[in-house]
Amino acid sequence: MSAEVPGSAELMSVDEALACVLSSATALSGEQVPLREAVGRFLSSDIHAGLDLPPFANSAMDGFAVHAADTPGELRIVGESAAGRPFTGVLGRGEAVTISTGATIPDGADTVVIIELATLSADGRTVEIGHAATLGDCFRLAGSDVSKGDLVLSAGTRIGPAQIGAAAALGLAELPCGGLPRVAVLPTGDELRGPGESLGPGQIYNSNGPMLRALFEDAGAVVTEIPAVADTAPAHHEALAAALEHDLVISSGGVSVGPHDLVRATAQELGVRELFWRIRLKPGKPLTFGVRERPALPPTLVFGVPGNPVSTLVCFELFVRPALLKLQGAADPRPRFLEGTIATAVERNPARDELIRARYGSHGRLDPLRGQHSHQISVSAQADVLVRIPTGTGEISAGSEVSYLSLRER
Repeated sequence: MSAEVPGSAELMSVDEALACVLSSATALSGEQVPLREAVGRFLSSDIHAGLDLPPFANSAMDGFAVHAADTPGELRIVGESAAGRPFTGVLGRGEAVTISTGATIPDGADTVVIIELATLSADGRTVEIGHAATLGDCFRLAGSDVSKGDLVLSAGTRIGPAQIGAAAALGLAELPCGGLPRVAVLPTGDELRGPGESLGPGQIYNSNGPMLRALFEDAGAVVTEIPAVADTAPAHHEALAAALEHDLVISSGGVSVGPHDLVRATAQELGVRELFWRIRLKPGKPLTFGVRERPALPPTLVFGVPGNPVSTLVCFELFVRPALLKLQGAADPRPRFLEGTIATAVERNPARDELIRARYGSHGRLDPLRGQHSHQISVSAQADVLVRIPTGTGEISAGSEVSYLSLRER
């Protein structure tokens, strides 16, 4: 950070803050989860194949199992191998077995002729093969997908439909998964009222609480949303003391330097060891993070995010979501920055990285939205991405490559 930027030397960089958060997070104890409930969870241990896949040689097509050496020629049909009902005999020379896709290859057969290249007699007793069949055609060999003992899924993998399919093919009824974090959400401020209530003078609706609940549930956490906490020391003490029984706590508001900013002092009174406060980020500069030790359990992670809703959203995506993924055992919990092209020029901030809201525009470019102030949550509802504008001077010109976080796809 350049010396001409006043007051910046004591601020932690975004990357340093993320490293601090991730190094403080420890994966929670795992549990066995029924296959039907495992989507979205993270594997807590490797999965090895307990059998060959496929477990037997089978046909890739409908047709006839034959000896390649008997073709071309007319062959006598001696039976059928259907899926789940194998032919039980041994194929002799000059013979053929009708076979279905996925059915077991009969003993003695060394190739399959697809039905389109064969002519069945009118009485169905013989089949004419008019060409020389290639040895091994349409064979799926046992173990051609994976062999018994092979690594199929690695610890830290997020389980989706394809992983469910692979586990089911191995006959697994449940999977070892990382624990689901229990989190507490504490919006603070005398001015907050719940959606649906009437507003008095100077009051606003509590948007951070519902937004954080949605963000946490999207990230796989089990959420306790505590009602808005009044700006008094006793109210903060009571709410935070209850929240610290969870794996992760996040408060919104009350982390700056005003007379009603009580979060940091209250947290320290309750044994939270603050690891940083204030970072080189816009919006989100007053972010605070600390840990509170727990006997026989990983420490509780404690985040205090600024009360402006866009700051809350940005801090969640940069720091809180990665912490949640680490708690669940993700192999790589860091934010998934993608590369794109900015549609219009953007001024750089000489003191802080900025995350600006943008939409997917024409030709795949990212269009910054009008209204980038940290209180403008309605703009966030229109955004597809958060674009990272690194600290610096001058501007990032239109058409430049930039990094961004998607708000639409996970």
